[in-house]
Amino acid sequence: MNTDEKNIIDSEYSDIMQKSYIDYAMSVIISRAIPDVRDGLKPVQRRTLYDMSELGLRSDRPYRKCARIVGDTMGKYHPHGDSSIYEALVVMAQDFKKGKTLVDGHGNFGSIEGDGAAAMRYTEARLEAFTEEAFLKDLDKNTVDFVPNFDETEKEPEVLPVKIPNFLVNGSEGIAVGMATSTPPHNLKEVIEAEKAYISDPDITTEGLMEYIKGPDFPTGGIITNASELPEIYESGTGKVKIRGRIQEEKGRNGRKLLVVTEIPYTMTGSGIGKFMSDVIDLVESRKTTDIIDISNQSSKEGIRIVIECKREADTENLKNLLYSKTKLEDTFGVNMLSVHDGRPKTMGLKEIISAHTAFLYELNTRKYTDLLEKETAKSEIQEGLIKACDLIDLIVETLRGSKDRQTVIRCLTTGDTTGINFRSRLSEKEAANFNFTLNQANAILDMRLAKLIGLELEALIKEHDATLKAIAEYKDILEKPASMRRRIRADLDEIGSRYAMERRTDITDAQTAVFTEKPIEEMDVYFVMDRFGYARTIDCATFERNKETIESDEAFRYVFLTKNTGRVGIFTNTGVLHIIRVMDLPLTKLRDKGIPIDNLSKFDSSKENFIYIDDMDRIVASRLIFITKKAMMKFVDGAEFDVMTKRTVGATSLGAGDELHMIKAYDEEVDRQVLLQTEGGFFIRFAISEIPEKKKGAVGVRAMKLQDGDRIEAVYYMNFADERVIEYKGRQMPLTHVKLSKRDGKGTKVRV
Repeated sequence: MNTDEKNIIDSEYSDIMQKSYIDYAMSVIISRAIPDVRDGLKPVQRRTLYDMSELGLRSDRPYRKCARIVGDTMGKYHPHGDSSIYEALVVMAQDFKKGKTLVDGHGNFGSIEGDGAAAMRYTEARLEAFTEEAFLKDLDKNTVDFVPNFDETEKEPEVLPVKIPNFLVNGSEGIAVGMATSTPPHNLKEVIEAEKAYISDPDITTEGLMEYIKGPDFPTGGIITNASELPEIYESGTGKVKIRGRIQEEKGRNGRKLLVVTEIPYTMTGSGIGKFMSDVIDLVESRKTTDIIDISNQSSKEGIRIVIECKREADTENLKNLLYSKTKLEDTFGVNMLSVHDGRPKTMGLKEIISAHTAFLYELNTRKYTDLLEKETAKSEIQEGLIKACDLIDLIVETLRGSKDRQTVIRCLTTGDTTGINFRSRLSEKEAANFNFTLNQANAILDMRLAKLIGLELEALIKEHDATLKAIAEYKDILEKPASMRRRIRADLDEIGSRYAMERRTDITDAQTAVFTEKPIEEMDVYFVMDRFGYARTIDCATFERNKETIESDEAFRYVFLTKNTGRVGIFTNTGVLHIIRVMDLPLTKLRDKGIPIDNLSKFDSSKENFIYIDDMDRIVASRLIFITKKAMMKFVDGAEFDVMTKRTVGATSLGAGDELHMIKAYDEEVDRQVLLQTEGGFFIRFAISEIPEKKKGAVGVRAMKLQDGDRIEAVYYMNFADERVIEYKGRQMPLTHVKLSKRDGKGTKVRV
């Protein structure tokens, strides 16, 4: 075969892409985003904790800079960037994120209100005592397999020998490719008791386990309100947990009532607190409630304290329901208990999770006590040899003195071969021939110090040997008898529970859905006021009457009309759109207050739209509207077509390419008998209004005037037959009646000055 020839394999591009993407997805799932059910840790968390252990950052040692920890972890085990490692380290130290913190942070590690941690060069960390005891203690006892790191220069544990179901205790959140995990944290004491119950009775049901695990236990406290749905969630591993913050009532100054939020939903940690306060302010501004006077965040290191000051006569129960129903003070936590089990992602129920961890505990303890038994057996062998050697020390010394090298002595001690050894007597040689030490014992005898011959040392050696034999018997008992293994595992769990358990923080109940009853609004007349910049507000009638002349002459009051505080305002724009806003969304202000931009209450875009016509929606609906565009398209539209209740933005008319609305007018049959159009090019046309047909709002309309190329409508005048109105045109006075009456769709008359 020619060496230049190559093997070319034909394959479908789609097949290659599919396989590559599946490989990538599984890599993200297994190696990045989804925790292992055995230790409840993602790879970055596992590697960070192991590296801290290797650096000797125990709970009784000084703190070490986080930059050192991150750099060491990245260089040895996790080559995915320092930010991901530091973020994982920070989260493991935040007591408002984890059921049990795994890292003891020193410095600014962020806050529950969303403040980020300081840079890693400023913060320090070390392991928590809990982490040492429950996560890392038995790494040196061959409990787990070690695998090569990314460049095969180091070894790292495939999984940590975690003694508690950390997947439940600390929960987990992660997004992979095509799947995500979201497991709530649980109470350590309850989880330990549930695992002990499973060890005693592997046939226990999910409901039986829930006698111990009542439900999630969030570090932020709060109240779970759908207790009856938890059994189904724990059976399937998926569902939604409803959580509420906790509100206490207190008395404020001047007899005012205070609603104090002392615990928040777990989902509100971070920027959610600021969002909650903003939402409460919006409720006040939108007049959902008038009982709230002020809100302040008085939270500190002692805990959450958000104070809502209310009026004396406020219905606090109704206000609580308002907060629960309209803000994130009541929220849902989506549960999807997905983890890596036997190397594959799997959504698991409560019993399956505990079963998987219990099997892991049996494996850990089997490997641990097998390793300990081997070490104790080897120690016993050496001890037996040394004790025996003490009784024969004179003969051993004589053998040593008569030998030429170490190998000769070892051969004699293990086999009784005296060849090449000079003894003082024939009797000594005969006794030496009875030596039958093991090789390990022989080496230990040769390495033994003379101090071992002291009586007290020998007595201590005998006691140590007795302890070794006792340990061997204990380890054999644990390995050979399942009942003994169960007792040992339960004892380990009890020890961790007694030292590190905490009281439950989250209450669990079945609460009724929060229903807020809005107080009926007393209907009253108000004046809508808006300036040319789109800042709108309302003023009461008394204020309007006192300042009527000022309002009518001031440009700041461009749009003014009477409406109801329970009504709606319609705003037509040049783009052919009608924006509808509720009057109650507008602030009731004093005369010179600025108001609120229309942009904030609707989809009006001041950069693209101009106001064409604004009025109370009741009047709009009851009227006939005349539409005219810049390109002289006209029509009547029945206002009833705009009587919509659900939409805030409505298409008011269809427009041709490059066209826009020029004017909308409510038709007045007593006055509007004729219409006169004026173009930018100086053409005028006057015709009877009766020539304009009524169309649907979605119609373009009919042509009112034939425009010259590039010409557009500049002004529109409505008049009756006897109207003697005079307009100013190019600096001269011109009566409207000088434009002769003609038919619609003419070219009009060119007026020259």
